Amino acid sequence: MSLERPERSSHVGATEDGLDYDALAELLGDTVVSRESHLNAEAFVIRPDEVQNALFALRDEAGFDHLSNVTAQEYADRYESIYHLKKFADPTQEVSVVVPAAKDDPVSQTAVPVYAGADWHEREAYDLVGIRYEGHPDLRRILLPETWQGHPLGLDYDQDEPQVVTLESHANPLEEDHREDGADTMFLNIGPHHPATHGVLHVETVLSGEQVAHIEPDIGYLHRCEEQMCQTKTYRHQIMPYPDRWDYVSAGLLNEWAYARTAEDLAGLEVPEYAQVIRTMGAELCRTAAHLLALATFALDVYGEFTATFMYAFRDREIVEGILEDLTGQRLMFNYFRLGGVAWDLPEPREEFFEKIRDFLDGMPAKLDEYHDLITSNELFQLRCVDTGVLDTETAKQYGATGPVGRASGVDYDVRRDDPYGYYPELDWDVITATEGDNYARVLCRMQEVEQSARIIGQCVNLLEDWPEDDREVQSNVPRTLRPDEDTEIYRAVEGAKGELGIYIRADGTDKPARFKIRSPCFSNLQTLPAMAEGGYVPDLIAALASIDIVLGEVDR
Repeated sequence: MSLERPERSSHVGATEDGLDYDALAELLGDTVVSRESHLNAEAFVIRPDEVQNALFALRDEAGFDHLSNVTAQEYADRYESIYHLKKFADPTQEVSVVVPAAKDDPVSQTAVPVYAGADWHEREAYDLVGIRYEGHPDLRRILLPETWQGHPLGLDYDQDEPQVVTLESHANPLEEDHREDGADTMFLNIGPHHPATHGVLHVETVLSGEQVAHIEPDIGYLHRCEEQMCQTKTYRHQIMPYPDRWDYVSAGLLNEWAYARTAEDLAGLEVPEYAQVIRTMGAELCRTAAHLLALATFALDVYGEFTATFMYAFRDREIVEGILEDLTGQRLMFNYFRLGGVAWDLPEPREEFFEKIRDFLDGMPAKLDEYHDLITSNELFQLRCVDTGVLDTETAKQYGATGPVGRASGVDYDVRRDDPYGYYPELDWDVITATEGDNYARVLCRMQEVEQSARIIGQCVNLLEDWPEDDREVQSNVPRTLRPDEDTEIYRAVEGAKGELGIYIRADGTDKPARFKIRSPCFSNLQTLPAMAEGGYVPDLIAALASIDIVLGEVDR
């Protein structure tokens, strides 16, 4: 069959009532086998040998330029890949492309020629589920070692079976490496045990002289089976503690909200308005803490600034963590959100709690000016960051880069505004974007987002301070046991500190998910590192990696 891009002339848009799925079906034509209804969007079941034709049509003729996530799973009679597509201009317009594969030979056509970001997603699906993607440029394991036997999310996988590794597999993989006559390249391992890799990340680097000729991020050193663990826990009580541990440094409440939003929509649960305001305030406090940490570590990586910038940022971050501790009882692993609301009301006395937040907000402008003096106006910092690690808009979209990484490259996309949830639609704030797409722009975006978070937090405090005492409902009436209908499927996302943090859940009629898939913004953003770093120098590579602001616990999950 031909894999060339199909010639189409039709254009599909939204109607007054929403997306015209019938027009999409007509656009896709014979590639469609059947249709499904997921809670977030209609889904088209596509023949496994027509994936690229269908996706090219949806991207180029219907405007679905954002491959948000890829979910793979095994059923009793088939394998299945789901491509969750959105539009950067309007992510409320969604469509899912479901690709079944034969049980005895799970092969599906790759989507990489259409969406570059499908590369790692399909490798993960192959690694954990066992689906092979025909035409994939580099189909090999991504989280588990190449010597691993079996696919852990397969229905017949025996986790007690010992992993037998041949002696040849223990040989030094670089043993045969030597410099060829006339060659001017060198292989360099950066990480996985190095502070500049922000965790256990291994970057396989090929240098040509002093320039980076090629890099390959090697992940999987911190894979903790978070998705699998969530599939063994109940919706109502047992899953919520786990999201704190994905991006474990600052973004706990943001992670919790991703699960809460997905599960609440899955089960049809309402959240009281008062609880929505508390959630919004807490989430922006977490975003502030996360961005302060990103600023601190970036300065440390780029020009070794520990005594001033790093410690100053941690000083301010500690104030935020103290406020969050007052609110939730914890400093990192909060477990404060509940399905239908939050665990408890604001701490008493409320006046002291509000005063502590206002003191922090009042001091923030002067502290941000201090950071600009230390960092953005620093000549050495500018030399290291301006016009280095450049990521253009189209490349960012192709890889599904979101959050400050995408917005610094001109991708005007923020789930809080574009797919509203919580109390964000009622508040006054701005989405920060830039066009330069370099390391400097990504730093500025985060610093300016801290200002916007402060605006949001201040408005929430004003609302909570004046909220009628008899209307402070922190949690709606939620059934003790949740059992969503069998084969109900949903994908929902929130704006995490690093970008779009989404979750796909498929219910099977029990009180536990049949499939739980996490869309990590760090996972997608890290794919852009070669585009940022190749052609530059090693210090530029370190700066680019720092500017992405990854947390390996969320990359690997």
